[in-house]
Amino acid sequence: MVLMLSVHPSRQQDLLIKHRIQFSPYVRARDYLDAFGNICTRLVAPAGLLQIRNRFAIADSGKPDEVAPQAAQWEIDSLPDEAIIYLLCSPYCDTQKLTDLAWAQFGGIRGGWQRVQAICDYVHGRIEFGYHHARGDRTAAEAHEERVGVCRDFAHLAVSLCRCMNIPARYCTGYLGDIGVPRDPAPMDFSAWFEAFLGGRWYTFDARHNRPRIGRILIGRGRDAADVAISTNFGPAQLAHFAVITEEVDLATDICGTGGRTIKSQHQHTALPIQMS
Repeated sequence: MVLMLSVHPSRQQDLLIKHRIQFSPYVRARDYLDAFGNICTRLVAPAGLLQIRNRFAIADSGKPDEVAPQAAQWEIDSLPDEAIIYLLCSPYCDTQKLTDLAWAQFGGIRGGWQRVQAICDYVHGRIEFGYHHARGDRTAAEAHEERVGVCRDFAHLAVSLCRCMNIPARYCTGYLGDIGVPRDPAPMDFSAWFEAFLGGRWYTFDARHNRPRIGRILIGRGRDAADVAISTNFGPAQLAHFAVITEEVDLATDICGTGGRTIKSQHQHTALPIQMS
């Protein structure tokens, strides 16, 4: 198995409690960095039930996602080399099927922040969110036609439309609790959003919620969900139980005494019965 459950290297310095993935029964595991700079954990899972847990606390600024209306779209020949891959088609972002739609819908909008925000508005209104709509093999074009999905489908469609408009866009996954917004009664899950390259840097966008949010904790970035799967099994495996909890805690009372900063606390528990021959 390969897991992607560790906080992204860009947020490691914010950890307040040691970040460690625990296995029951114990198995040997080791970490490595993938081609996109994400931390992956690889292991050989034994037959039977394997429990995977992860609990940590992390400091966050407490500020919502940055909004930069003046961020401009760069011409392709001015883009940094590492951004070019995020203009290309990828397994779930089938841009070749969406190019005509994208230019018809967004070609008349000034390039840059306004164009990306228009894409988010369109996707937010196009797709109906619901966990019962989840399907692991749905592409961006299929999400557009079916008009239903979960957060990964919102991100895939928005990423694809940005790429069609020559705006580099990359898929992100991580933790996002109900901080600064009404609490969602549905069970928590990992969240998907995306980043667009504008004005010489990457900015966060979220087509599902379509508003700046507080407390995103990044796990991984890639071309689409295929690059940042929470678990990849090289053999048959069945998910038996899955829970994600992401909450704001009071640092002074819950962590012990370094001031009153906003804190994110996460606990992730996955149980997988592995059948191996």
